[in-house]
Amino acid sequence: MIFYRYLAEVLFFGFVFIIFYGAFQSLRARYLMHAVLGLALSLFGVAGLFYHLGSPFLALMQLIIGIGAICVILAFGIMVGPRPSQEAAETGNNRKNRFLAISASLAVGILLIKTIIETQWIPETAQRGDFSMKYLGESLLHPFCLPFELISLVLLAAIVGALIIARIGREEE
Repeated sequence: MIFYRYLAEVLFFGFVFIIFYGAFQSLRARYLMHAVLGLALSLFGVAGLFYHLGSPFLALMQLIIGIGAICVILAFGIMVGPRPSQEAAETGNNRKNRFLAISASLAVGILLIKTIIETQWIPETAQRGDFSMKYLGESLLHPFCLPFELISLVLLAAIVGALIIARIGREEE
């Protein structure tokens, strides 16, 4: 039994490493396509964590939504991003941007740590509902069908609008 416990810990920290490695690759990427690949790796690690923690439905949804988000990012990258032959222009205020990014990250980190420390964590006493596939499917099809469809229409309108704006910007060049 101890072997399986260590194996579970190795898997957990392996997925955490995949998440951070993908995020780091996404942050330091020079081209948009490399950033998208880092994001895909990071989202794959999150899906692995969901599966490891006993929620295969959330893992599958993470993969589906992640793939959908990556496809949208790829569409924006093709429409808006630089060509692979073009080098990203160096900016003169690189030190200022780094200082702002580090200070903003530290502020957000301090706020998160303060929130975690000051929160009164109360364990849940009873399960509020059935979280089986059948219950989730019925919830999406019956009581939450209209909001679910409206959200998808709003997202579709936002994607089409952004693509139109990007295309107009390209035609002006």
